[in-house]
Amino acid sequence: MLKINHCELYCLFVAVLFSSPLVGQEKDSDYKIQGEYSGTIELQDGEMKYGIQVVALGDEKFSGVGYPGGLPGDGWDKSEPVRVAEARLAGGILILEGEGAKALIADGVASITTADGELIGRLNRVVRKSPTLGQKPPQGAIVLFDGTTVDNWEFKGKPAKMTEDGLLMQGAQSKQKFQDHKIHIEFLLPYLPQARGQGRGNSGIYLQGRYEVQMLDSFGLTGENNECGGVYTIRKPDENMCFPPLQWQTYDIEFHAAKFDGDKKTQDAWMNVKHNGVTIHEKVELPKKTTAAPNDEGAEPGFVYLQDHGNPVRYRNIWVEELGQDAGGQ
Repeated sequence: MLKINHCELYCLFVAVLFSSPLVGQEKDSDYKIQGEYSGTIELQDGEMKYGIQVVALGDEKFSGVGYPGGLPGDGWDKSEPVRVAEARLAGGILILEGEGAKALIADGVASITTADGELIGRLNRVVRKSPTLGQKPPQGAIVLFDGTTVDNWEFKGKPAKMTEDGLLMQGAQSKQKFQDHKIHIEFLLPYLPQARGQGRGNSGIYLQGRYEVQMLDSFGLTGENNECGGVYTIRKPDENMCFPPLQWQTYDIEFHAAKFDGDKKTQDAWMNVKHNGVTIHEKVELPKKTTAAPNDEGAEPGFVYLQDHGNPVRYRNIWVEELGQDAGGQ
């Protein structure tokens, strides 16, 4: 009989899951143009790395953002990006104009020219992957979801839902409750080019059912506290690391629960958050529960909650590593 250990079984599962088709996620011709472009341009004082994010707005309309130094998390020098609010596709070419230069985008290449047409660089379309994508749970971690069952999850007193290809659906809370812990989660935002604002792939992960880190298609936006990576209404991310929709993304969160003396809170909860491998919150204090949190603040442990905001957000590879003396809350 063939013998296989648990680690080998998990690795096999991840390999199959990561190659599985995405159900119900429709792409259009605009999706081939939307995305990230990276390369170098020639300036008077030398060569500079540059990045562009192109956002599909539906009906062959797009917005664009240019980042001196490279894409967010890949060299951007944090200077003010160049933003083009709207441009239309014409003859299969998208032209973004701003600050004395143009980007002509077609066939996976953004050709950068000066205003008078001199070519100064070509940027290639790139599809980035989080360095923690597919990360295995450490020894002793609690696997909340591995694509085989939703036994660890419920929603409004009923079992949580899973797609045919083994992805957890939005609207789920863990049956197990936690105090201090680390959590890894991978999430997929839908492609909804006609939608705007909070209607564009909205969900969120609530630590202890109290404190939300927003999930939203915020690709190419400014990165506010109600956008992807924001601690909802409390703090915006240090950098907007949101990838385009239909690309798997990761949160790696270290959470420390609030401390209480009886009913009196003596210390705020706090968290560190990495989005697609980049630190976007470091020891951020949480003075209150976030908007729409199902649980009030309190000393007792709380569940992981994945918000249902009416959009088809999907999740996989969710595991928790409990920390310190507060581990083991039920």
